[in-house]
Amino acid sequence: MQTKTVGIRDAKMHLSKLIKMVRKGSEIMLTDRGQPVGKIVPIGNGELSLSVRIKRLEDQGLLEICSGKSQGKIPYAIPVQEDIAQIFLKEDRGHD
Repeated sequence: MQTKTVGIRDAKMHLSKLIKMVRKGSEIMLTDRGQPVGKIVPIGNGELSLSVRIKRLEDQGLLEICSGKSQGKIPYAIPVQEDIAQIFLKEDRGHD
């Protein structure tokens, strides 16, 4: 996540531009005479409604809404060993 440092006076003059940056995922550190005093950050995904999160993914080009007509068959899931996910999680977290 990109962080930009901005003085309060500049933040007042360019608030709309800064808000657009935050909507795209940047954080804005606010300073007063060079000292950090606050931060403008994007709202976490858990705090947004599903429709807003889907719209955001569409805007970023990460999600495309299907027209309802199947473009092709969805592949079957790859069969894996039972409980393999739990084994990987334990290994990743350093548990035996």
